[in-house]
Amino acid sequence: MTRLLTVLIVLGGFFHINFIWANNAIIKIDGSSTVFPVTEAMAEEFQTEKKGAVRVTVGISGTGGGFKKFCRGETDFQNASRPITEKEMADCATSKIKYIELPIAFDATVVVVNPKNTWVNEMTVEQLKIIWSPEAQGKITHWNQVNPAWPKEPLKLYGAGSDSGTFDYFTEAIVGKAKSSRGDYTASEDDNTLVQGVFNDKNSLGYIPLSYYEENKTKLKMLGVIGGNQAPKKNLAVKASRETVEDGTYFPLSRPLFLYVSERSLKRAEVRQFAEFYLKNASILVPEVKYVALPAKAYALAQQRLSKNQVGSVFKGHAEIGMKVEELLKKETKL
Repeated sequence: MTRLLTVLIVLGGFFHINFIWANNAIIKIDGSSTVFPVTEAMAEEFQTEKKGAVRVTVGISGTGGGFKKFCRGETDFQNASRPITEKEMADCATSKIKYIELPIAFDATVVVVNPKNTWVNEMTVEQLKIIWSPEAQGKITHWNQVNPAWPKEPLKLYGAGSDSGTFDYFTEAIVGKAKSSRGDYTASEDDNTLVQGVFNDKNSLGYIPLSYYEENKTKLKMLGVIGGNQAPKKNLAVKASRETVEDGTYFPLSRPLFLYVSERSLKRAEVRQFAEFYLKNASILVPEVKYVALPAKAYALAQQRLSKNQVGSVFKGHAEIGMKVEELLKKETKL
């Protein structure tokens, strides 16, 4: 139901009357900045289809920050760049918030440097661990401390903030424990801030989602990652791309992305319609915003889960590092 608001504005002694359509049907979404571009595109298309009858707001508090709101019942949907954790599951249970977990895309975390960096084109997981481990804080401060062949230049770091799902996933994949990281770096839940930081600093190194790299290729230089003994190509440097994410060779920094929807919110027609719209259009819009779409079977399984109000998470509170698309599909059939 819409209503017309009349706003009286005084400008330079003249009265102007503005008519603003306000809408009672509002869908609230928050969470991951990684998932934000996908959900923002969906929201724009959905609002166009509804011709203004529904307003969709999309915030970027980070996966962790978003789950705090979601589990308090403040939002209808939660963008997440990792699965819900055990603590977040407990917080939702305390507030009696049940949720349906919908995988919507695959992404890669890209390691980037400034384009003026001429001394590095690839890094091993072990070198990244040397840089980002908590023990490195205040100690590993120059490039040559990581590799003597690299120059004695300051090492300036840019990465996700502690409320970001990218932070959780990167630290678990590289350091070995989620949220275990040095703290002396420029941190932000806004990936555009990180892009600008690396672009403006010749001696910088950072990590961002693949989609943000794709939108800023002229500002950044992507590094290949040598994944080690557990990687499909353990001794080869692999760069992030749609192909290397799909075949699992970009290891260990490929991951699924999720949309969580509150079962309580699904009782509202506009919320269920948006969730259905999201899954129906994901295979088209996900690639348009530079992410890797899931196979049609994955979206069909998610649609079945939504139709049946099948609550819970297949991950049981833990992310799985280096998961392939087919491995995600196997898990999706078991809930």
